[in-house]
Amino acid sequence: MSRVVFVLVDGLHLLDLAGPAQVFSTVADHGHDHVLSYVAERPGIRTHQGVELRADTAWPRLDVDDLIVVPGWRSPRLAGTGHLGERTLDRIAAHHAAGGTVASICAGADALGRAGLLDGRRCTTHHDVQEELARRYPRACVVRDVLYVSDDRVVTSAGIASGIDLALHLVAARHGPAVAARVAREMVVYARRNGDERQSSAMLRHRAHLSDAVHRVQDRIDAHFAEPLPLAELAAAAAVSERTLTRQFEAATGQTPLRYQQLLRVERAEHLIGHGATVEAAARAVGFGDARMLRRLRARVPLR
Repeated sequence: MSRVVFVLVDGLHLLDLAGPAQVFSTVADHGHDHVLSYVAERPGIRTHQGVELRADTAWPRLDVDDLIVVPGWRSPRLAGTGHLGERTLDRIAAHHAAGGTVASICAGADALGRAGLLDGRRCTTHHDVQEELARRYPRACVVRDVLYVSDDRVVTSAGIASGIDLALHLVAARHGPAVAARVAREMVVYARRNGDERQSSAMLRHRAHLSDAVHRVQDRIDAHFAEPLPLAELAAAAAVSERTLTRQFEAATGQTPLRYQQLLRVERAEHLIGHGATVEAAARAVGFGDARMLRRLRARVPLR
């Protein structure tokens, strides 16, 4: 991966570009031979956040060890957005055909689809446009609710910050996990997330309601889920009775307060286990006295 080429389009999201670029530039700072290039079909690119970027219109020479990355753009829909001409798409496809690796962040997966690189492969994108991606490329296998997917040198990721996870994954594959961990620490990234972690946490999945009282209780559970949280204490925070809180909480989230707390604990424990913690250590870290309850909860139907 001596050269990393970012293909820029109008309306791109700054973090889709800046996150992976920061990862690869940090790897270069640690002595690995990486050169970052930015190409576009015209020299001036306006990001969705309003910043104007300059890019080369001439592509550098690419070798098999080089990487092409297509950052995403604002995409309430894929159709009609992220314009790239046939010559650019042909370059992306040719690099892969020659043995190179191509990657996308968020809506950038649509460019790989237009280049013919998603057919017969597993891929992902931001959860808002997953269904549209599947419709546009019926021969692709769109994997829902994961951070990134790698299939035969085609690496696709979900939205925004998951581009950092994708880039760290590529660094780990090329230079080893120790280098990726060092880069993550330098970037003050909490931990390199595995590709199969969910795009949205339990904290977000159960917030699509309008109950202020339940939101206040969720705020308290979110901040202190590893601690004992008696129902009476939660009800007092919402200024309602325990019975009323339970009824309102279930109506808003489909969960009891205890079940919601357990969701957060198990989700956090799964993250810790995925990064090398033992089940016992993860259980203690999330507030269980020992691993028995964690094992029972993990053995249930997948938590939602």
